[in-house]
Parts: sequence; C-alpha cells; structure tokens
Amino acid sequence: MNLPGKINLAQLPTPLEQLKFRNKKFLIKRDDYTGLDFSGNKIRKLEYLLYRAKKMRTDIIFTCGGEQSNHCRATVSAAAKVGIKTKLFLWGDDSINSEGNLFLDKMYGAEISFLNRKNYNNVNDIMGEEGASLINKGKKVYVIPEGGSTVLGIWGYISFINEISEQVELKKIKGIFSAAGSGGTAAGMLVGAALNKLKLKIFAVTVLYSKEELRKKILFLAEGVIKEYNLNCTIDESNLVIIDGYSKEGYKNINDNKVKLIASLAKETGILLDPAYTGKAFVAYRDKFLNKGKGNKVIFLHSGGLFGAFAKRGKYLHNI
Repeated sequence: MNLPGKINLAQLPTPLEQLKFRNKKFLIKRDDYTGLDFSGNKIRKLEYLLYRAKKMRTDIIFTCGGEQSNHCRATVSAAAKVGIKTKLFLWGDDSINSEGNLFLDKMYGAEISFLNRKNYNNVNDIMGEEGASLINKGKKVYVIPEGGSTVLGIWGYISFINEISEQVELKKIKGIFSAAGSGGTAAGMLVGAALNKLKLKIFAVTVLYSKEELRKKILFLAEGVIKEYNLNCTIDESNLVIIDGYSKEGYKNINDNKVKLIASLAKETGILLDPAYTGKAFVAYRDKFLNKGKGNKVIFLHSGGLFGAFAKRGKYLHNI
C-alpha cells in the first residue's frame, strides 16, 4: 500500500478517556486535543493536504465554510505555520467585533470573501474561477474543498483507526460516534475499519446536509480513496449509520435544550462542546447510547470546535 506523504502538525495520539456523566460511564476520544489552537479533527486532514500544498510550492490556499468554520480557522492557522497564505470564502457576514473562529481567521492573516447563502451554493465554482485568474498571473493556487474532505484529506481518519486500536480493543467496541458535516471524518473511519477488517459501526450525526446527501458524500469519498490508492478492502455500507434529526434548527443555530445539556456536561466533566457539531452529536449520543448504558461500547469522538462556542456565548450563558 503506497501511503501519501504528510506533515506532522498534530499532537498524537490524542487521549481516550472514560468519563461519567449523570452516573453513566462512556468512552470519549479527545480529538479536541490535537493541537494548533485546539484545531480538532481538521488538523489530521490538513497534515496530508498541506504536505501536498508545500510539495506544489503553493502561493495561496483557497478554502471555504461558514463564518464560524472550524476547518477554515484550522487551515489558516496551519498554513501560517508552514508559511502559506490563505484566502477564505465564507458563508456569512463580516463584523467589526468578530467572534470565535472568525476573530482567529483575521488574526492569522487570512484574506476573506463573504458570500450569501445563494452564492455559497456555487462556492466551488467561485474558488475555481478566482484560482484560475491567479494561475494565469503565475501564482500557484491549492484549493481545499469544504471541511478538507477529499480522498487525500480523509487519510487523517484512516490512520486514526490504527491509533485508537492501540488504546482499546476495537473488536470489543460496537462503534464510533461523531458529528458529520462534509463527511470526511466518517469516510476515513469507515475505510480504516475496513482495512483492519473490523465490524465497527461508524455513526455519523448529520448537522448540515440531509441524511441521503451525507451518505452519498461519505461513500463517494470512501470508495474514491480505495480506488485511487488501490486499497485492499471493500466497504460494507451497513457499517455506516447516518443519524438525522438533531440539527432541525439549522447548522448555524442550536436550541436551548441542547445548550442546557452542553452546560450540564461542562459542569460535570470540564468538557465544552460546540454549537454546530459536537453539541448536537452529544445529544444524539445521549439518546441512542448513553442513556441506555452503552457508553463503553460506542466511543464518542470529540472532534473539537471549541471556538464556535464563543460566538454563541450569550446563548450558552443564558442556559447555564
């Protein structure tokens, strides 16, 4: 197997902890501890993507997301560390009093274009056209799609399975549970489990796309990496479980009941979850496994996103 190159940016391995919440024990994989300003799951993907960008002698990286995108902030931070400029194409509005991830994007020197929701639907075309214009001027542009979810980027979570297998006997674990935006994290874990011949369920809580769209995205990436790298495995689609219905208020919003659970978890365990991803996923995890006493059989993946909480601090404080 010809593995792609990577830059070592993350602090690995991240801890696997057993915690107790409301007298129920559960396992949590602390990918909020990957380093680079708590960049969470994104930095695992960026280790591979930035290696390629450096190899191409890239002048500027283009990427995209919401104005509180964890991926965008992680990209800007990591790219600054390796000496590459970044331009972000963000769905949302600018603000003089920028909060959370947007504040950090600016501090790390990102150039930013803000798009409305309609224009953001065509963000890949917009990045492609602007990139082509710079290429015609002699610049080298590297475009990273939403969430860093490419057949190269998902290697971060293919290798994740090897890491966690050294921390727990995965044959005794039923599955790994995480939030899913663009689907790259789940796709990587699905392939990693297949390579290791594990009957491991990958539970993906959709926070942005419909259940059907997310399944297609995850399987497209998983099948794509197997084909491109000629991997000796096949995907058992029954091992991918998409969980829907936990982001009805919309990707950028979170309801009070979810925030109350986040606040309760923070007080009892010292762990803070974000409003777009991990907070919603934990509500689903509580309903599906924790309340049923199955927290030691299904690992909750804390994928990071801490700074998104600061952008919602008023709502968080209102519900403590």
